[in-house]
Amino acid sequence: MPYFLLTLTVLFWAGNFVTARGIHADFPPLTMSFMRWGLALLIILPFILPRILRKWPLIRQHLPVLTLLSVLSVVCFNSFIYLGVQTTQATNATLMQSAVPIIILVFTSLFLGETVVRRQWLGVFVSLAGVLMLVAKGDPEILMTLSFNTGDLWILAAVLSWSAYSVMLRLKPAELDGFTFFGVTVVIGVVVLFPFMLWEYLAGARPQWSPQTLSAIIYMAICPSILSYIFWNRGVAELGPAKAGLFIYLMPLFGLILAVIFLNETVEPFHFIGMGLIFSGIYLAIIAGRNHNDKKASA
Repeated sequence: MPYFLLTLTVLFWAGNFVTARGIHADFPPLTMSFMRWGLALLIILPFILPRILRKWPLIRQHLPVLTLLSVLSVVCFNSFIYLGVQTTQATNATLMQSAVPIIILVFTSLFLGETVVRRQWLGVFVSLAGVLMLVAKGDPEILMTLSFNTGDLWILAAVLSWSAYSVMLRLKPAELDGFTFFGVTVVIGVVVLFPFMLWEYLAGARPQWSPQTLSAIIYMAICPSILSYIFWNRGVAELGPAKAGLFIYLMPLFGLILAVIFLNETVEPFHFIGMGLIFSGIYLAIIAGRNHNDKKASA
């Protein structure tokens, strides 16, 4: 069961990118982000409100940290994704997310002083070369002229935001259980997103409601938001974080397949080259590097 739940989790996450790309012409990105999390909040509110009231003194004490974590994850990460897929393929977006473990490694080295060996730095550069391959779409002239697709730059910003969130999760108060923490970040995220959604609406970017866009928002609110959170926690509890973390590497594959089936996106050679470089770098930096450190520790 945990293997099935973790596979569904990653499939839902990949589906979030594809769904957002599918309705990008009919739904403004900041409104999309607000509607997704606003609906998710309405669904979980009866369950989360009593928990928040019970833990309010603790939440108030750590409100600045909780706000920062919410802004990095609920607000920035998702909004940047939705801004990105306005002008870039869902395939590119999901493949670029594969670089998150590499960026986390760099952040922990630069800001937390964790040791990174030479082999791991080699993996970092190989993975970043893969990201550049995707951003440049295999065209060296784009790198030379720095004429990048704006959507790809938004996706890179999302990668940086989620990586920063992952590193700063260690600041989360230990006394706050996972579901309450999730609920608090959603509440804060919806409050922060509201003025941006309103600004977008007043600027003339109005959503075009239809059965397709309504079903897309419902999917985003339920599957990659609530169910993925529950399924992921269950999988991690049963298999442990190390094994569960490996399932994340399925997301580029799922994203590519879904984008081809539902969006008729074309897979180019540079997609495979970029994905190959990213995963080669992840192997060097994360897997081989971890094994190297374990051997040193046991020597």
